[in-house]
Amino acid sequence: MQIKDIMVQPQTIDKSDTISHALDVMDKKDTRRLLVKHDGDLVGILTMRNLTKELGTRKKGAKPASSLHVATAVSDNYVKVLPDTKVNDAITLMKKNDGMILVSENDKIVGWVTPKELMKNNHFGGYAAEIMQKDPIVASPGDRVSHIRHLILDNNIGRLPVVENGKLVGIVTEKDIVKAMRAFRDVVSGNQQDARIKNLIIEDIMTRGVKTAYSNTSVSDVVKMMINENISGVPVLNLEDDMVGFITRRSVINSIMD
Repeated sequence: MQIKDIMVQPQTIDKSDTISHALDVMDKKDTRRLLVKHDGDLVGILTMRNLTKELGTRKKGAKPASSLHVATAVSDNYVKVLPDTKVNDAITLMKKNDGMILVSENDKIVGWVTPKELMKNNHFGGYAAEIMQKDPIVASPGDRVSHIRHLILDNNIGRLPVVENGKLVGIVTEKDIVKAMRAFRDVVSGNQQDARIKNLIIEDIMTRGVKTAYSNTSVSDVVKMMINENISGVPVLNLEDDMVGFITRRSVINSIMD
């Protein structure tokens, strides 16, 4: 199978657009990334990771998202391939570079491949326990959002299970943090932000009612759930409902390689 058989058309945005507009587009299209262009030329990729970093920094003078432009948060973390590149080679590149696969022909971007496309077009055997991360980083409901933001950036992860007294109570993602930071910048004046942000805790922004799997759930069922629900992380429980692991899209991509 070649990359052109599974690629999709990316959602695009101009580098001069505001971050606020970019977030609205991401929300409307239910996507975590946008292709950034200007005058028809490729500029880079805008991801939730970029926005998590950008909206939490103090360097921008606590400006609202409507005053910041996409160009300030663009990433060049992508790899270009030709349409006839084999899918297995693209998977290797994605695992090695942990970035996007852009499909280019005659110097024009004709599509891209995300982990979702790779998951849709592969068959999976085995059980959740075989591919899960056994000791994932977790958050507590009382953790400060600013602390968890640093954990996400420092460890290059997109979401954390929220655990209290050994039990899973929620999940917090980059998107949750970005939405909170956006709202925070919009309603709190710059000179009050440092003091007020310390009061923002994970319990205020986390998602409850988390989709989960059990250690003996088949990988194919986990992948199907991730695709259908458009979620990027699934906590894994044992029969006593204790969390024993975590499966991410990266876990799934790595399992394809293995």
